[in-house]
Amino acid sequence: MNRRVAVTGIGVVSPVGIGVDAFWAGLSRPAGAARVRRLDGFDPRRWMPHKQARNSDISASMAVAAADEALEDAGLLVPRGAGEPAPAARLLTGVDAERAAVSLGTGIGGVATLEAQADVLRERGERQVSPHVVPMTMPNAAAAALSIRYGLRGPATTVTTACAAGADAIAAGARMIAAGTADLVVAGGSDSSLTPTCVAGFANMRALSPTGVSRPFDTERDGLAASEAAGVVVLEPLEAALARGARVWMTIEGAASTADAHHVTAPAPDGSGAERCMRLAIEDAGLRPDDIAHINAHGTSTTLNDHAEALAVRRVFGTARPPVTSIKGATGHSFGAAGAVEAVAVALTIGHRTLPPTLGLTVQDPALDIDVPRSPTSWTPGPVLSNSFGFGGHNASLVLVPPARD
Repeated sequence: MNRRVAVTGIGVVSPVGIGVDAFWAGLSRPAGAARVRRLDGFDPRRWMPHKQARNSDISASMAVAAADEALEDAGLLVPRGAGEPAPAARLLTGVDAERAAVSLGTGIGGVATLEAQADVLRERGERQVSPHVVPMTMPNAAAAALSIRYGLRGPATTVTTACAAGADAIAAGARMIAAGTADLVVAGGSDSSLTPTCVAGFANMRALSPTGVSRPFDTERDGLAASEAAGVVVLEPLEAALARGARVWMTIEGAASTADAHHVTAPAPDGSGAERCMRLAIEDAGLRPDDIAHINAHGTSTTLNDHAEALAVRRVFGTARPPVTSIKGATGHSFGAAGAVEAVAVALTIGHRTLPPTLGLTVQDPALDIDVPRSPTSWTPGPVLSNSFGFGGHNASLVLVPPARD
């Protein structure tokens, strides 16, 4: 079986906006300087009872919020009545639960809970440590939370390929749909690795911008801005989605994953692993580089990553020069969630027929010979290549294609 894969729902929680409408507006809003970019106004009790919210790490709570929005967008949740409190579970309609799956990516899982409870152990003793610390910390907690919340009894898997995890998780979900092993997959990523220890580690390895300004591809780029976020997409067989009258944001036509086998944090300097990943994803989609109309870049604003990615893009696309954007000037880098958050951005880019700006870019590094719009740009939708590259040398690319228009 080789079914085509449709994206019928999208949901997002990010520092630039909670919910897809706020998120899209936030991608074009100038971002202030901040080395660490946290959610503003996120209260998990909007989506779950107080007790459950208290016993969930923020990485799981964000996943629930994004998944609720995505499933509502897909028309697969029973609407909540006016004034009805946030329930522990939202029932799906018309779905075979045994053929419904979850595929989520994350960087470190509930590291915020782990670090907070380590402080409790040190300062107050072991009897004061929460009995929920293990299920709150485990990397699969978010995937388990979605499976339990919606009663999804197919596979509930977790991908932990660092900053490639969100894209890899969507690719894994798409493969389940294409292979016929699932008829619905809630896929994406959620990550909050903004603990004092993690932030200090990023700063001391010189990955974190000392100025707090994310400047993808800029001559003055000096590191990433760390953020927290979740992005979720709903995947279904295209034929089934069309049969039930669902809106199709885009289809997932190709995906690939490679490893640099070079260094635990630095990319291969020549971008060879990224190049091979992009070529394989385009080939998997049955396309040629000339067919790609836009590249959603990894674009972290670090010196090495932007340089390696730009080199790889030039070799793959030659004279084709599709526009390249990075939303991380707005959102910062949400690590294991980034690829999923950016898949949502691509869906909105297609829906609005507009390329979001690459915020923070003032003077493009002349060594990076790619075309990067600096302001919102009208665009005729076509196939999009979305890149995510992570520590450990993990590379992931998705080919996301607008739905056929009547």
